[in-house]
Amino acid sequence: MELARIIISEINDQQVVFLREVNGDRSFPILIGIFEATSIDRRVQGVVPQRPLTHDLLKSAIEELGGQAEDIVINNLQDHTYFAVIRVRKDGELIEIDSRPSDAIALAVHYDPPLPIFVDDEVLGEVA
Repeated sequence: MELARIIISEINDQQVVFLREVNGDRSFPILIGIFEATSIDRRVQGVVPQRPLTHDLLKSAIEELGGQAEDIVINNLQDHTYFAVIRVRKDGELIEIDSRPSDAIALAVHYDPPLPIFVDDEVLGEVA
């Protein structure tokens, strides 16, 4: 999947990111908070803050602790709530870190190139 679009509304507190299949037609929206939306938008626009913000800190922590973020996976949907994991490789072991999809996507766009975004087939079948 790839980040297709970000909608930031100044009127209400529901921001939206749209994910789209890289080699397909399916796409779907995820409602996210303003902080995560602005963090994603800032990186997409190429704006780098003077001091590290939350997702910069997470990226640095993973790297300083000897890990390498590989990708993110949106792996579940329950009662209109998405779940995700950030997959980090450390010492040959793949570690899955529970995450909100919004934070996982924000982390993904902090890498150059962005981390791959995967969506479980069952989840994609429900929403796209």
